[in-house]
Amino acid sequence: MTELPGLKKTALHAAHVALGARMVDFGGWDMPVQYSAITDEHQAVRQAVGLFDVSHMGTFAVSGPESLDWLESMVPNRVSGLKLKQALYTQILNQAGGTLDDLLIYRLAESEFQIVVNASNREKDWNWFLGHLPKDGVVLENRSAQSCILALQGPKAVSLLARLLPKAGLKELPTFYLTQTEELGYPLLLARTGYTGEDGFEIFVHPEQAPTLWNQLLSAGQGEGIRPCGLGARDTLRLESAMALYGHELDEQTSPLEAGLGWSVKLDKPQDFLGKAALQTQKDQGLSKKRLGFKLAGTRRAPRQGYTLWLGEQEVGVVTSGSLSPTLGVPIGLALVTPEAYAQAADLEMDLRGQRMSIEPSNLPFYRRSL
Repeated sequence: MTELPGLKKTALHAAHVALGARMVDFGGWDMPVQYSAITDEHQAVRQAVGLFDVSHMGTFAVSGPESLDWLESMVPNRVSGLKLKQALYTQILNQAGGTLDDLLIYRLAESEFQIVVNASNREKDWNWFLGHLPKDGVVLENRSAQSCILALQGPKAVSLLARLLPKAGLKELPTFYLTQTEELGYPLLLARTGYTGEDGFEIFVHPEQAPTLWNQLLSAGQGEGIRPCGLGARDTLRLESAMALYGHELDEQTSPLEAGLGWSVKLDKPQDFLGKAALQTQKDQGLSKKRLGFKLAGTRRAPRQGYTLWLGEQEVGVVTSGSLSPTLGVPIGLALVTPEAYAQAADLEMDLRGQRMSIEPSNLPFYRRSL
């Protein structure tokens, strides 16, 4: 495929090109959006196993005797509740409670943490953390260039990886926990996390070994129906699972409370954190917008970000994400609407390029895997 000039590349770029991937500009990175049909890649993850390159995401290391207290002051979730080798979903906020990014924190040791941030926000987040770093007690390192991330996702992901790494105890590892191994002859950090709504692992490996691991996983998964998957399937998978995407459900004008992520906000934790006062005000006085899930009936035209929602002649919200759901076979969407509109969701209409269409409010997530 033709390379896009001036874009950053992961260590797996050549592998994507060799597989015939359609490459796109994603946050300044030349990334695969698809190798085959997006729906085929999507269904491979739902029914078997898919392999993603997410090495464009940022990886920061935090250590030092004050690292735990500092992280508690930076995010709304409770970092002190993390056990060793456990992961946590949270956000970083501005003083108005708006979301600068959402991220994962991994506790590697008592005072050693790893942060994984979104690719499009790597530089912004790094500068944000640097700008709030205390003079001593905390060491912050940008390890993005020393880390590639491969996501192996789907109902057959765990058994596949356990065959490749039989000594790592992967089948017994709980969700949102991690382990480390050198069973393949090089260091790997394996976290039982993902962004697809399926079981699986996100695997951290040095860029020098990333192509070897990529090929080993594809080879080991041939009998399982493995497919390399691009950003297109990653988006439809996370949407069906109602997972927020930064720049869509979350941005600097939207708090995690408004985005339906109140479970990740701990206003009762003893430490103050950036944005806490604003979130407390939102909780006490009521939200100005709420997340709504919906479907469209009688059409296969997908809602798109920016489409407006209406209650009669009043514009009451905006679509943040939408797609034709490969699993459900109907158009689905997420929106942010006023609380009044949320209470009357069954009466809302979406403006689809000048045509009003009734929506069907939906419980979230749209899809939940069987355990």
